[in-house]
Amino acid sequence: MNVGSLLPRHARYRGSHLALVCGAERLTWTQLAARVNRLANALLGLGLRKGDALAVVMPNCVEVLETYWAAAQLGLVLVPLSPLLRGPALAALIADAGAGAVIFGDALSGEMDAVRSLVPAIGGSRFIRVGGTSGDGCASYSALAGDASPVAPPAEEISADDLFNIIYSSGTTGTPKGIVHTHRIRAMYCALFSNTFRMSPESVVMHAGSLVFNGAFVTLMPALFNGATYVLQERFSAAEFIETVHAEKVTHVMMVPSQIVAMMNAPNFAPEKLASLQMLGSVGAPLHREHKDRLTAALPGIFYELYGLTEGVITILDKNDVRRKGASVGVSQPFFELRIVGEDGADLPAGETGEIVGRGPLLMPGYHGRPDLTAAAIRDGWMHSGDMGYLDEDGFLYLVDRKKDLIISGGVNVYPRDIEEVIVTHPDVVEAAVFGIPDEKWGEAPLGVVVLRAGATVGAAELRLWVNERVGARYQQLCDVTIRDEFPRNAAGKTLKRLMRDEYWHDRPARI
Repeated sequence: MNVGSLLPRHARYRGSHLALVCGAERLTWTQLAARVNRLANALLGLGLRKGDALAVVMPNCVEVLETYWAAAQLGLVLVPLSPLLRGPALAALIADAGAGAVIFGDALSGEMDAVRSLVPAIGGSRFIRVGGTSGDGCASYSALAGDASPVAPPAEEISADDLFNIIYSSGTTGTPKGIVHTHRIRAMYCALFSNTFRMSPESVVMHAGSLVFNGAFVTLMPALFNGATYVLQERFSAAEFIETVHAEKVTHVMMVPSQIVAMMNAPNFAPEKLASLQMLGSVGAPLHREHKDRLTAALPGIFYELYGLTEGVITILDKNDVRRKGASVGVSQPFFELRIVGEDGADLPAGETGEIVGRGPLLMPGYHGRPDLTAAAIRDGWMHSGDMGYLDEDGFLYLVDRKKDLIISGGVNVYPRDIEEVIVTHPDVVEAAVFGIPDEKWGEAPLGVVVLRAGATVGAAELRLWVNERVGARYQQLCDVTIRDEFPRNAAGKTLKRLMRDEYWHDRPARI
């Protein structure tokens, strides 16, 4: 289960097959393997050895994937970090991971000046800049790799339980935590998701979200496993995404909900341009039913929805179950177990809402350097998700909301997602987020925050009345509506509801 063995295998047995498309670059497996070998040999020349951590801070580019696969071959511990991180926050994660080297994009050069002073244990030659030239005490990626041999480096003995990566949580619910994955876990990503998404060596897999987040690995790993063609967009543009799917005859894509909504609202959205798709997956957050129904009407028979934690609890709604179980997020994968438990930890019967807990072959061994957090999250071998949901009689999981997003208004549990599902049915609303804000009478009250379609004329007060006439209970009624031009997001495209909620909790007095 050495993930690093996959690329050399494809280079040997199907070297002329197209491996990677990114911008103007089109590389076969043979060409990609040679470039990865050069980088691997260059990293060895810097003194990096198996078990050392390698931080990667880059936007989407060929060099990100070269770094991933070079690290895998050498047994380095990959540490992908968001290029949106800045100064002390970035330095803190580099230090927390114990990184022995940092590969970063040229656009981050200014940030790295500050970071280097905060992590003096990493020598200047081990700060490697992609783009530009050597200087400012940093090494040049192109110079290092260009001077190295394209011959495979000496084989490293890598076991299934050796660390593959540390993925830091996106921080949508608090301080990022380093989630550890082994080669065994990533190998299971290869096999399980390949089977679930019906991926093959002839598939063309495209990704337009940030490669540094775990959602990218859901299709990246099975694409590598199969030797499929991988099309990487440097940045997401809905119109360009549609045209690229059409031009490259893409078969498999994974998107976050905001990208799906943007794609459906693009002026060039047309089902015939997306006819090659065999799988369109949604990951990262629930796709509201209004959007899900619109998508599956336009592109029937290809939609999958993945619910999961990077820590290793996963369910998938299969394309063949969408019609009958479209409100669910599917079932657990082979070799997985899923339970719904109450406050006392006892299993709840079908239909009753409780915390989602699970275990299986993708379960992390723990949080990096935090045995306390690991013990709190994994109890008796079961990962406690912090998410609320219920199972139906057939074992399909229905998400209710995150525990941390739960609004308690007058002693009643109010789940924001139920209200969001109503808001997005308004014809002028593109996206919606609901969270609780301080209320002197009820403790908390639901606030709706929305992004409207271009040219929409509905006002906040009118929209609030419209929603409150349609929600199922009085305690679900919105206290107010705020209209924004856009939602704050992380590099993966996830909506940062926490940031919006904090604005109201910290900056506003309780409503009277």
